[in-house]
Amino acid sequence: MTPKDVPAVRAPRTDRGRLLLVLALALAVTVFTATVPLLRDWFDLRVYYGTVDTWIHGDGRVYDYLVPGTPYGFTYPPFAAVVMSPMALIGLRTAIVTALLLNLAALALVVRVLSGPGWRRHGWYGAGLAACALALFEPLRDTISFGQVNLLLLALVLADARLLASGSLPPSGSLPPSGPPHRHGRARQVRGFERFRWPRRSGWSRWAGIGIGLAAAVKLTPALFIGLLLIARRRRAAAVATAAAAGATAFAALVAPDASRFYWTQALWDTNRVGRLDYVSNQSLQGVLARLGVESRAVWAVLVVLVLCGWAWRARRAAASGDVQGAFALTGLTACLVSPVTWVHHLVWLLPSFAVLIRVGRPRVAGALYAVLCTSVVWLWFDDASGVGGFLGANAYTWVTLGLLVWLPVGHLPRDPRPANRSTSATAAPPSAAAPTTSAASDQPPAPSPPPALTVAAVATVGVGADRVDGAADGADRVGGRSPGAEGVDGAAPGPYRGSGSGGARSASSEPTGSTRPAAAKPQSSSSRASS
Repeated sequence: MTPKDVPAVRAPRTDRGRLLLVLALALAVTVFTATVPLLRDWFDLRVYYGTVDTWIHGDGRVYDYLVPGTPYGFTYPPFAAVVMSPMALIGLRTAIVTALLLNLAALALVVRVLSGPGWRRHGWYGAGLAACALALFEPLRDTISFGQVNLLLLALVLADARLLASGSLPPSGSLPPSGPPHRHGRARQVRGFERFRWPRRSGWSRWAGIGIGLAAAVKLTPALFIGLLLIARRRRAAAVATAAAAGATAFAALVAPDASRFYWTQALWDTNRVGRLDYVSNQSLQGVLARLGVESRAVWAVLVVLVLCGWAWRARRAAASGDVQGAFALTGLTACLVSPVTWVHHLVWLLPSFAVLIRVGRPRVAGALYAVLCTSVVWLWFDDASGVGGFLGANAYTWVTLGLLVWLPVGHLPRDPRPANRSTSATAAPPSAAAPTTSAASDQPPAPSPPPALTVAAVATVGVGADRVDGAADGADRVGGRSPGAEGVDGAAPGPYRGSGSGGARSASSEPTGSTRPAAAKPQSSSSRASS
């Protein structure tokens, strides 16, 4: 049998067929999530709830609380405890339901921002397929089942990206020179694509940066996005983000001065509170070195500097080309790599990178890498990460992150998929002065090609809106409002996974972060499990 003899798999064309497909996929996803991954029993949310309850009702200090039977407690900055303090007014079950709803709302916002204005055309069918795919994504599964805050922080950061893209003015001195008149604005030909004049500042754009600042006050990792704003010459947004982070931190110092003093002088620098660096869930550069037995901080620092230099170069070029989504995706990848501890659930910051791959027409690459992050493959080396197999497999998610940072095609803004609707005046050759204009017959020779100037004008007319991220007509996903075309420019937060302090094999049933092992009856009693 040849490949031609194999019948092609076609998507269902009727609503009934689509509904049956979605239901079948939902059933398969449910069976997978109920049998393969280990559900986390809201462990981190229990840490948050116990911390806040002890602090508000028990007259205890924020960083004194430990989950009963474990050495794990609260590891976030004090502002996070202040934000979570309303949990002291409700019960644990209500807190779990609230956290679940907040995570789902944040996920909806993330998907909406990353999918752009074209999300409407997919309807319920596309939404169902997307929900099934997202349910398989291990970082997302862990974030929700742990009761983590990663999705909420990602939503805050992407909301700022949307504000930056939709209504901000360009950096000083970066306006393109005047070009030929254009009915959609001034345009000029630059490296084979059109750049359009900057949009007017919207009223909401003045708030850009607040989301990044608040996210950085809750966890330190998103602070790298402030560096992105500086690289992109978005000084106002960077100042707003810095002021928001500093203001939130100062407010927490007023509310909880003892906790703030302890965190910034002791807890922040105590790596033992975070967990074992060589634990397989730590998918950062530091985790790779720890599993190799390299304890030198100098080696890690050199690798971090190299990664940051590469990020700064690529992110600056992406920002200069107007690719906001690409610049933010690169920053999320870098934050995961340079953080001393990046637990698997922190890798939700890779979602913008998959959106970029799909946007530039590489869905197969996106699907292959996404599938790796759905497999829980790193847990196969849970007990022993030695040898070549351990080096490759136990660090699989790190290699995916590093590969995306190096090869993610940023600067490629999407073309309008709609057929070109060229105007007659732009595409037809002008009539000759020596002969009257007549309608062309079928047996007449083809009309002469239009002059180059008219061709450029026609392309500019047809391509309006195509050189924009997600095709947004309001200039969405552009840094400084630039809109380049198809020619692209390629230019440490505490976590809930901890291993025991001692070496040797660990019991699978006592490890709530194990992926394919049976769940412990009481994961909060594990002695080898990290806090949030």
